[in-house]
Amino acid sequence: MEIFRGSGVAIVTPFKDNGDINYEVLGELIEFQIENNTDSIIICGTTGEASTLNDHDHLECIKFAVDKVNKRVPVIAGTGSNDTEHGVFLTKRAKELGVDACLLVTPYYNKTTQKGLIEHYTYIAKKVDIPIILYNVPSRTGLNIAPQTAAELSKIDTIVAIKEASGNISQVAELMNLCEGRLDLYSGNDDQIVPLLSLGGKGVISVLANVAPKQTHDIVYKYLNGDVEESRKLQLKMLPLIKALFSEVNPIPVKEALNLMGYTVGRCRMPLTSMENAHLELLKQEMKNLNLLK
Repeated sequence: MEIFRGSGVAIVTPFKDNGDINYEVLGELIEFQIENNTDSIIICGTTGEASTLNDHDHLECIKFAVDKVNKRVPVIAGTGSNDTEHGVFLTKRAKELGVDACLLVTPYYNKTTQKGLIEHYTYIAKKVDIPIILYNVPSRTGLNIAPQTAAELSKIDTIVAIKEASGNISQVAELMNLCEGRLDLYSGNDDQIVPLLSLGGKGVISVLANVAPKQTHDIVYKYLNGDVEESRKLQLKMLPLIKALFSEVNPIPVKEALNLMGYTVGRCRMPLTSMENAHLELLKQEMKNLNLLK
């Protein structure tokens, strides 16, 4: 049950000066992505600042994305929570709103055991019949999905993929070996797209794609179409920009980058703040080097 192949953008949530969601700009961003070959829209993920969206705004954002995309590419909604019942609620509502799949991050702060992860995801999967992508990002959650845990969860029909942002290539290799083709793999790190494709990955769920959608798509598709050398060269070419986009906590730099490109996405909601000047100047320079700024 492949959800998408290629580059899925973890799209930002634009805000007005008063903090409200700027749906007009969100619509512009979605059109920009689709026009530049992005293969899926991931709404209300980490980059979309889901952690500071209340349920009303979260679900309205999902509804807007589904309606705006209008089935041109798959829409995936971030519906994970550290409260299992809240995860069920968001996932149910996202399904009702018409998303193609849901991305569920591991429980954060309170965390759990590996046994708890199996019970958490199994419970949600039994309550809501929709394709689920596991999201492993230990640097943010303090919790890692062990390969054996992912393999056990892959036996559930609707748990079909994992976004792997552990940064641990050896762990990902073990995961892919244990899952035996039952779990599609997406890179959660823009600097590791090619390495994860080499382990059988189907693509990336990307921050970079917000500002360089065509290039991110091309990294994946050149590889999948057999042009490994050009894919590798493009991956390496994008590394300085990727480094600049993660010079501060995501999505601070990527929102600054989009503002520089003329998309008035506004600032991040607190506690995230504006970018340090030294990092901002570096970001500007790397964007200029890739002709992303006029």
